[in-house]
Amino acid sequence: MKEPYYAVIFTSIQTENTKGYSEMADAMENLAKLQRGFIGLESAREEVGITISYWKTIDDIKNWKANLDHLMAQKLGKDKWYRWYKVRI
Repeated sequence: MKEPYYAVIFTSIQTENTKGYSEMADAMENLAKLQRGFIGLESAREEVGITISYWKTIDDIKNWKANLDHLMAQKLGKDKWYRWYKVRI
């Protein structure tokens, strides 16, 4: 990765209800790859999950956060899949 770039670090603990989660995570990763400024993504999950996405600019991150499909996924995550989460930039 060429500098400068920004990292969005998403950590989470899931609820017991993970039905549909993997499919949504895959869909969001594929959608993120199509967004302006997307550089890459790394992810791991044990008890605590962590996903780090890399972006060229802060505006690119803001646009991704405001993407309508991503907003729907965020709502589902809050309502169904995450007991706890935190986002850092």
